[in-house]
Amino acid sequence: MKVSIVTPNYNGYRFLEVYFKSLSPHKEYIEDIVIVDNGSSDESIDYINKIIEDYPIEINLIVNKTNKGFAEGVNQGIRASKSELVFLLNNDVELEKDTIKNLIECINIDNKTFSVTSKMVQYNNRELIDDAGDSYTLLAYTKKIGNNQNVNNFNSYREVFSSCGGAALYKKSIIKEIGYFDTEFFAYMEDVDIAYRAQIYGYKNYYCPNAIVYHIGSGSSGSQYNEFKIPLAARNNVWMIYKNFPIPQKIFNFPFIFLGFLIKYLFFKKKGFGSLYLKGVKEGLNSRGNIQKTKYKLKHSKNYFKIEWKLIKNTFRLIKNK
Repeated sequence: MKVSIVTPNYNGYRFLEVYFKSLSPHKEYIEDIVIVDNGSSDESIDYINKIIEDYPIEINLIVNKTNKGFAEGVNQGIRASKSELVFLLNNDVELEKDTIKNLIECINIDNKTFSVTSKMVQYNNRELIDDAGDSYTLLAYTKKIGNNQNVNNFNSYREVFSSCGGAALYKKSIIKEIGYFDTEFFAYMEDVDIAYRAQIYGYKNYYCPNAIVYHIGSGSSGSQYNEFKIPLAARNNVWMIYKNFPIPQKIFNFPFIFLGFLIKYLFFKKKGFGSLYLKGVKEGLNSRGNIQKTKYKLKHSKNYFKIEWKLIKNTFRLIKNK
């Protein structure tokens, strides 16, 4: 089996040489590479056009005049891709040997698998994990599993709540069934949203420990906390709940959700970003009507209970590890 690589790019020229050099040894497992440029003003487009003719793998460059965001960008790439298996990959990465081969093997272990996330390692400190899958809790926290922990502690194949869209393999047929990445989210939380929807339909997400990707991180947004990311992530956190939680789950989880948002506000206030966080929360509440809710179906009731149990377990793990 081969995969299609789908990579959104926004002013990522400085990363592209390593990115393409890293992918060429995997040509045996790559059907095509789809780069979706979101209105870059740097030298990205010129650089990609120069290497297209001589590169050993077919490259399809889609150029947007404006920044359509991560979600819309990857949707464009998925629709243009040729393979059933789509590897969403950030531009600020370097792949280890056999990463794609191992991802393909992992996604075929269980026929109910929707996505498989890579072992994302910090580019500049390769003894530490960047992301080993994402966790989601009763507090509406999304947590990068293993962040800043030793890479040797994450060597086991296991189920995760969500794959990180920065380096994860997805099945296109399931995306078509459950719906594409939500373009209203623009960026942040869209990978958790689609993972949540997949679980409503009874699918699973896994972590593949021998698919290693070195990740610089915040290559497009610039830093972990900034004026762009904080309100956007806060807004999308609100939309995530409004969209995917049926009414009984909203009622049951409300005290935990309220507590989670309060703790996050106090955290960002301490860092000087409290007003930005509140701005995002308010926008999420005021504009939630823009979001198309995931339709509740009685046949999925068992899956909602399974999801709730995962949220409970993830919350206890979060508290235990504090």
